[in-house]
Amino acid sequence: MRIVAVTLSLLLCGATFAAAEGLTQTFNAPIDKVWANSESVLKAMGWDIDKSERGIGWLTTDSRKLDGEDYGVYAKGMRHSLRLQFKAVDANRTAVTVDRTVFRRERILWIDKDEPAKALDQNVEKELLSAIGKTL
Repeated sequence: MRIVAVTLSLLLCGATFAAAEGLTQTFNAPIDKVWANSESVLKAMGWDIDKSERGIGWLTTDSRKLDGEDYGVYAKGMRHSLRLQFKAVDANRTAVTVDRTVFRRERILWIDKDEPAKALDQNVEKELLSAIGKTL
């Protein structure tokens, strides 16, 4: 039972640390406009939206390949996905935080084994926030 509690604590701490690494930018636009433009920018940049919870203020993307091989039943390589969090600062300003998750994936016969990896830079996050800003 102690092992389960320790493991759960480590996972929760890891989630907290991962969230602290995101980049945040505040835009001079209402949250509805920033949300709509962010979805459009993600699609234009080739990101597919996996889950979207407008009421909570976040959306996540499907993961994309950074490098490696992917043959359907077999895959091995690095992947990444994004999570965007939206928060209305006031009626005309919205803060957007972009968190990127990088992980190593190995798939054998449709069973994925993912291991977390460290992102070496925040270029993807910066590029996305810049593109959102240009559309507003």
